[in-house]
Amino acid sequence: MADPLPPLYLATAIEAVTRAGEVQLAHLGTDLRVDKKGAIDLVTEIDLQIEREFRGMIAERFPGHVVLGEEFESTGDRDAAPEYCWVFDPVDGTTNYAHGLPIFCSSLALEIRGEIAVGAIYDPTRRELFTAERGLGAWLNGKPLHVSAAGTLLDSLLVTGFHYGIQRDPEEVVGLFRDFITRSRAVRRLGSAALDMAYVAAGRFDGYWESKIQPWDVAAGALIVAEAGGQVTTIAGGPFRSRAGSVLASNGSIHEQMLDVIRGAAPAGRSGKGTQ
Repeated sequence: MADPLPPLYLATAIEAVTRAGEVQLAHLGTDLRVDKKGAIDLVTEIDLQIEREFRGMIAERFPGHVVLGEEFESTGDRDAAPEYCWVFDPVDGTTNYAHGLPIFCSSLALEIRGEIAVGAIYDPTRRELFTAERGLGAWLNGKPLHVSAAGTLLDSLLVTGFHYGIQRDPEEVVGLFRDFITRSRAVRRLGSAALDMAYVAAGRFDGYWESKIQPWDVAAGALIVAEAGGQVTTIAGGPFRSRAGSVLASNGSIHEQMLDVIRGAAPAGRSGKGTQ
């Protein structure tokens, strides 16, 4: 059995995401500065402010730890495997946030020697805090989480996201979306990968897939789903790693059925930009 983690790790994750939520709400609907990282890939001044504050917190509290964040990623960060790495998305769902749509969150995971050990996701508009520690379970506002009991795709509500390159190459994403629509109860698209995964853990969705995704979008959510009794792999069914570039998360019961649909579609990409 692994040694218990210092309580300060989870406490830091909770403090960071709830602080991010306070900042997000304080500026929601205001005249934000919004810049473009790509044709449809946005970054707001709030993304930058929150990540700067978080990096300062980690530098002071854990000087030997590394931060992999969306807005200030350094060359080589993604492939590095430091002993302690905080994987942070200051605003997951930036496009929603920039448009005043209240579906966004902050997501943070701590990886220890490449394994996700702590995860926290905070949705400030609903005041919902999703947390998990490896081997100890997952919680929503302190109450235990568990995935749904749906056993078939036809009885399942699914969710997905579209990567930022979709305008250049929509066929694969749209084709797989179509295939799942015809085999499930319904498919949703919220615009926040972290919340998609948190909702799988909470049993609100039964499965989630995305073929091109970034580590900060899914690291925390992957642990929360797994600790809630679900299953997380790559979109091809391989072992999940935050840097694998794709993700399939489910309640476990429908996982193979989802993989069957994916295997019957065009080959899925394994890297790319994160959720819009």
